[in-house]
Amino acid sequence: MPRKILAVCLGNICRSPAAEAVLRALLPDDEIDSAGTSNWHVGEPPHPPMIRAARARGYDLAPLRARQFASADFARFDLILAMDARNLSDIEALRPAGNTTPVRLFTDYAPDTGADQVPDPYYTGDYDGALDLIEAAARGLARQPD
Repeated sequence: MPRKILAVCLGNICRSPAAEAVLRALLPDDEIDSAGTSNWHVGEPPHPPMIRAARARGYDLAPLRARQFASADFARFDLILAMDARNLSDIEALRPAGNTTPVRLFTDYAPDTGADQVPDPYYTGDYDGALDLIEAAARGLARQPD
């Protein structure tokens, strides 16, 4: 049965759209989406440097548009993946009472990297490093049983 997976970062212009594209490539039968915890970039395309870095690896982020995470996403998705602890905390703050949808750090699926988060390349400038972690976590998630 196809899973419904949501990747979430702060602005939905770097990490989570990249995770969406990578997960779609690895899990073509699953429904994958992305969102941001902030409303800063709603309706905007991903950040151009992330589009270029992803394109160099065969992922097309250009058609994606940012949207804000909403409490309704808990009912729509089977798994919510946060890019860092702050995103996870912001997501959990919107959890409806009684909802049990798992929210996990994306890097939980890449324990061999030693990373506890996917650093935000909007601030670090390390788009390739973020993609390395995203690809490692996506491969780890793809190995998980449904």
